[in-house]
Amino acid sequence: MFSFHVDAQDQDGRARVGRMRTLHGEVRTPVFMPVGTHGSVKSLSPEDLRSTGAEVILANAYHLYLRPGHECIRELGGLHRFMSWDGVLLTDSGGFQVFSLSGLRKIDSKGVTFRSHIDGSLHYLTPGKVIEIQESLGSDIMMCLDECIPYPADRLYTERSAQRTREWAMLSLECRRREGAALFGIAQGGMFEDLRRLSARYISELDFDGYAIGGLSVGEDKELMYHMTSVAVEEFPRHRPRYLMGVGSPEDILNCVDMGVDMFDCVLPTRNARNGMFYTSEGRLVIKNARYRADNRPVDPECDCYTCRNFSRSYLRHLFLSKELLVYRLNTLHNVYFYIRLMQKIQEAIYESNFSGFKTECLHRLSQHGGEDFV
Repeated sequence: MFSFHVDAQDQDGRARVGRMRTLHGEVRTPVFMPVGTHGSVKSLSPEDLRSTGAEVILANAYHLYLRPGHECIRELGGLHRFMSWDGVLLTDSGGFQVFSLSGLRKIDSKGVTFRSHIDGSLHYLTPGKVIEIQESLGSDIMMCLDECIPYPADRLYTERSAQRTREWAMLSLECRRREGAALFGIAQGGMFEDLRRLSARYISELDFDGYAIGGLSVGEDKELMYHMTSVAVEEFPRHRPRYLMGVGSPEDILNCVDMGVDMFDCVLPTRNARNGMFYTSEGRLVIKNARYRADNRPVDPECDCYTCRNFSRSYLRHLFLSKELLVYRLNTLHNVYFYIRLMQKIQEAIYESNFSGFKTECLHRLSQHGGEDFV
């Protein structure tokens, strides 16, 4: 059932527009996937998400396995029904969350033993168990269990980790049972160019529906992250989607689309919204600033999201400083809409063979107010 087709290629680079066909509909790429870790994008309803134009949501198999449990969700009709979302669902394996537990987990050749961050209960995840969990959830796109390593990490550890990730990827392919659901392999390799290239090459030799780049945006500088992304993309097959996990800011997306990346997810638009920071066509806007106390303009004059059509900067500042719950929804609606609309504009620019010019203009605008993303 899953398929991917490239519809347009930028003439000056590797940026491209494609279509993914899944069990729950077609998705146009490049695509940004709002993060709904627990089966919910924080502060937004499924109807809110549909209004932004979002087509894919990312949920986390690790968290849903621990609470309320994948078997419970399966008995209730699967994750789509459970969260009332009729669009596409991608589930992360939870590898990053498990390996970030540090002292609470132990790795062996067959999987990882860890203690729940919720109640301290003991669990053992294998590549096969992770596939079983995601199939129980009814995911449209599943991710393999991979080993996420810290940054920095020494070469020997990185090499062994990449090899283990490949072995787990092969086991994952053998364990899949649900017809129609896609399974993506993940390339690791740390910050060593040759190991990153080899990992991407070895994963590409396995017959996955798509290929992901893991282990980036973990503390390294931007240029190193971009270089490792480009190295991996060079090894991935052209006829399959390429997914850069956990990245990024609008600037990251523009730069990595230019390298040929098709899929992105990141908590920045939702987390920053809750912290009072907006992405706009004129750069970043921090709503608590005193200059907006009596500002009757919308957050972004060029935006037609629900928030910008109905509320002023002054009102949103008032809500934020008063800690009114409504502000989380309104802020998040805008930021998610901004990201979704950015992806649509990227697609249009690629179709019109003008992505290079569009990217340059966007990067200039986004830098106008300066500042770093909140985390």
